[in-house]
Amino acid sequence: MIPHSLGSDRRIGAAGAERSQYGRRAGSAFRMPGLGFDMRPPRTWVLKLARRRLAIATVDRSDNISLGKALGGCLPMKALPIAAMWIGLAFCAALGLAASVLITLGVGERGIHAALAAVARLAFLLFWLAYSASALASLFGPRFQPLKRRARDFGLAFSSALLVHLGLVAWLCLIGAAPGVGTFVFFGIAVAWVYLLALFSIDGLRQALRPKSWWLLRVVGMNYVAYAFAVDFLKNPLHGGVRHVVEYLPFAVLAVAGPVLRLAALAQRFARRWREASYRAG
Repeated sequence: MIPHSLGSDRRIGAAGAERSQYGRRAGSAFRMPGLGFDMRPPRTWVLKLARRRLAIATVDRSDNISLGKALGGCLPMKALPIAAMWIGLAFCAALGLAASVLITLGVGERGIHAALAAVARLAFLLFWLAYSASALASLFGPRFQPLKRRARDFGLAFSSALLVHLGLVAWLCLIGAAPGVGTFVFFGIAVAWVYLLALFSIDGLRQALRPKSWWLLRVVGMNYVAYAFAVDFLKNPLHGGVRHVVEYLPFAVLAVAGPVLRLAALAQRFARRWREASYRAG
């Protein structure tokens, strides 16, 4: 005859062993014996959660992936405002900068020229980030990956700020102080490249191009715009005294550094491919 308490202890011990056995098989989740239900979460809920996390991780890892496809055809509410935010902020910053210069110096030719210079420098900083972000990430590692992921946003922000610059040029023309024909032609080509690249940054239009055609379009367009900025910042660098040099020197350095960084990144890629080809051949 086994005492009742001892029998209960043995039954509890057996149930605990059985729970431990199920716990070892399924981690912290186990099937309760004799109760007829499973403590594990429903399989469909787990699959939905896994798919959602995978989609979010995929979007975070790649800056070229289609957000609509990654999330099952639905564009998330947070995805669209990112590019729109950069475009809006850049336009408002350029407009505010131009307005503050015009309020300070007046709306005559002198004030408009000063506003043009200020807006051009702001727009150049946005362009430089779009132009050099990929090279910085290739040369200096993952710390510049966030800049590379936002390169398209920087480019669209640059095209937005450039609208204020073009408005000031139109104002110059209205007051009878239009730039020369050569200036219009040279910088007009750069403006055409800017908005052509902005147009083809739309996924549907870009996918209509062949990959080599899109690569050639980006290389020629971006480098022509970089060349136009370099001509503007490096033209008569010592003209206007020390103040002019101080105002333009940082932008002149960046205008030279951008192409140098891209060439260095290109040389690094060629060297890596050459080493890989030599290793395979050896």
